[in-house]
Amino acid sequence: MDRDHEQLENFARRAFVVGSLQGLVLTTLGGRLAWLQIAQGDKYKTLAENNRVNLRLLTPTRGQIVDRFGVPLAVNLQNFQVVVIPEQVENLEKTLRDLQGIITLSEGDIKRALRDAKRNARFAAIQVRDNLTWEEVSKIEINRPDLPGLSVQDGEVRSYPYKDATAHLIGYVGRVSEKEMTKDPLLSMPGFLIGKNGLEKANDADLLGAAGKAEIEVNVHGREVQQLNRTPSTPGKRLTLSIDAELQRFVQTRLSQERSASAVVMDVHTGEIYALASYPSFNPNSFSHGISAMEWEQLRDDPAHPLNNKTVSGLYPPGSTFKMVTALAGLEAGVINEHTTVSCPGHYDFGNARFHCWKKGGHGSVNLSKALSESCDVYFYKMSTNLGIDKIAQMSRRLGMGSKLDIGLPEEKAGLVPDIAWKRSARGEAWHQGETIVTSIGQGALQTTPLQLATMVSRLVNGGIAVKPWVAGYSGSKRLNDGTFKSLDLDPRHLKMVCDGMAKVMMPGGTAYGARIQEPGMEMGGKTGTAQVKRITKAERAAGIKQESLPWHFRHHALFVGYAPVNNPRYACSVIVEHGGGGSAVAAPVAKEILLECQKRNPAQKKMEPA
Repeated sequence: MDRDHEQLENFARRAFVVGSLQGLVLTTLGGRLAWLQIAQGDKYKTLAENNRVNLRLLTPTRGQIVDRFGVPLAVNLQNFQVVVIPEQVENLEKTLRDLQGIITLSEGDIKRALRDAKRNARFAAIQVRDNLTWEEVSKIEINRPDLPGLSVQDGEVRSYPYKDATAHLIGYVGRVSEKEMTKDPLLSMPGFLIGKNGLEKANDADLLGAAGKAEIEVNVHGREVQQLNRTPSTPGKRLTLSIDAELQRFVQTRLSQERSASAVVMDVHTGEIYALASYPSFNPNSFSHGISAMEWEQLRDDPAHPLNNKTVSGLYPPGSTFKMVTALAGLEAGVINEHTTVSCPGHYDFGNARFHCWKKGGHGSVNLSKALSESCDVYFYKMSTNLGIDKIAQMSRRLGMGSKLDIGLPEEKAGLVPDIAWKRSARGEAWHQGETIVTSIGQGALQTTPLQLATMVSRLVNGGIAVKPWVAGYSGSKRLNDGTFKSLDLDPRHLKMVCDGMAKVMMPGGTAYGARIQEPGMEMGGKTGTAQVKRITKAERAAGIKQESLPWHFRHHALFVGYAPVNNPRYACSVIVEHGGGGSAVAAPVAKEILLECQKRNPAQKKMEPA
């Protein structure tokens, strides 16, 4: 009996210990459950929501670019693209190979997708291919159950209706490179494109817009169930240009008759650029989808440099188109006046050097008007020795040379206006008078762009107002240019003498008489120029070597600057035909056609307004 009682007590003690332990465990579990549900409930609810809700950025529509009449120059077209989310795929390369068996997918597409997957977060969607056809979209959708992580998105692709005619001005867009990648989540979106050149690059911040977002509920397989919330994206701003699209196309077509050329047309009073064309050009639409290696190499290796915007980055000696600058500097300094005459025997001797005039037999007795209209070199040679390089350089800069004009194109170059201080600083040498002589007719170290030459003419014929060229007029409703410019404080009498000389260039005896505009009321004034690229030595000349027998890239550049109508200037134009020979025979006829077409279209009559 005692033994049974003892066993009962032992069992009771053991039961108590086990029960206590069980109670302790249950109490601990209950406390933990309460902690998780009450104290940590919000945290784990959020985690659960994040597990079933995908946050997707919504790409903003890139802002349109239009001309002064509202004609689209850069628009967005519908673009279906297939994307993949790496974290939803066990083997990304295998998935891409499976996709390759369904639609056309190049090895480059696969390599790029694998590279992007390594540099981006695994939850971020990666573009595999864009520009899908309806048939390809259908094939992907049918095979979706066997293609985890893949989906088709409806996006946009940049398109340029005027293609090569506006390529250098508008520029193009392209994929974001590793160097361009920032913390902005927009840049890591599948297939996102940014401005790479031209106005697309210069105005990228306004054209981009702002991303929206959408909360998408998905099931365990990553398939969309429903959209929970959506904040729409903000479209980029519309950019309105001063350009006349049809005039731009006309100019580009005319330049295409040459091997390499450029032209600028601007308003002499407002600075509006109506056409800015460079030839040869390229199709910017090729860059929107990713240009092929072969096409890129062809553009890069072309000796005529189709990727260069020659109007703002091409640097050329201005040749005789610079003589108006030397003339104005001489008039202002009192070195010459309307009565000053010089005898031109066909050369000018200075020290032991002889400087030749382009006309072998000379021009005889020449005053300023004749020196400009017949482009007598000797007149300017002699004037420059009394004037000095610094005064010529100062007038050059006042008329728009030697510095950027800030037209808003990232590739614009400043050019070069040499003087005594420049040579001492850049080369550590003293300036020589012979350098002044060759600079006076636009040769030597002097370097200008077609845009600067058009600006120079505008400032000469508008009464000496420091007009600056521009192309971007409005970004959305914001005006980018107020059109107010300062005076250059030039003597109106001096300006008239120079302009009269330019008008006589197109009259009998003038160097461009054969290229004159004969339509009443549309006549033009101007100045021809020939810029030396390679000097033919005396020995070469004796051997019968002429310019036309030299290789193309050694021949002279042909230049012409002009304005119209001659009695009430409104439009200025500059034309450079690279290695084209003489300005009167090659560049002047091009300028004639451009200025005539410009006056017929008369874009200045349309006042620009915001979108």
